[in-house]
Amino acid sequence: MRGAPPIPPTGVTYEQDGPLLRIVGQFRGLVSGPRDLGVGGAELDRLIARQRDYFAGRGEAVEWKTRGHDHPADLTERLRAAGFLPEERETVVVGLAEEMAVRQPVAPEGVVVRRVTADLDMHRIAAMESAVWGEDWSWLADDLIGRIDAAPDEIAVYIAEADGEVVSAAWLVFRAGTEFASLWGGSTLSEWRGRGIYRALVATRAALATARGIRYLHVDASDDSAPILRRLGFHAVTTTTPYVWKPRADSPAPPLK
Repeated sequence: MRGAPPIPPTGVTYEQDGPLLRIVGQFRGLVSGPRDLGVGGAELDRLIARQRDYFAGRGEAVEWKTRGHDHPADLTERLRAAGFLPEERETVVVGLAEEMAVRQPVAPEGVVVRRVTADLDMHRIAAMESAVWGEDWSWLADDLIGRIDAAPDEIAVYIAEADGEVVSAAWLVFRAGTEFASLWGGSTLSEWRGRGIYRALVATRAALATARGIRYLHVDASDDSAPILRRLGFHAVTTTTPYVWKPRADSPAPPLK
């Protein structure tokens, strides 16, 4: 499940740098590698610096996605030394899609869950996420639109609406050639939490995954989501922590291309 979907979203490109996959063209860069990078010491420092400097030249932030069982063991120390800072650690959980699909909690009265594909709905989702997190998530609309445009069979986006307002949203991402699909999103407006919307979105996506022959569901779960998912029958397998480097605010703007 590491790496990236076989078909990149519209406007996104994949590049290989040694053992690393570098993803370019999203709201920030993304770097992902195998469990064991196969390099260490000064060679690893140079590999890390190349990723930082590449995105510095673009004037962009970059996320290096780590897992709790990655090697070498000092990878995160070397990322910190290169200026990468950790964001919130998440728990990677896996569950059987068929088991999740039979757990069909009913959305609260007045809430409708439906699948969406229109650009307008992606912008509505981004606006909801911005309200939840208190920061600009407008980039998410472009990301979802690009994914649907490039590979509509690989992603299914759902919203939960109340009186025409998006109160929660989540999406299911398929990975061709595997028995896995991933659950993403699930953020819910504060006044609508604790009413079963998140669980209803899990069950809805699990039903679609099961219909598509998917055996396992995978989630990078926040501290809020992990307890819910464990109660549903998901099992923790490791952790994941994004290490992020950002250009300094006073850095000169990159040259126009």
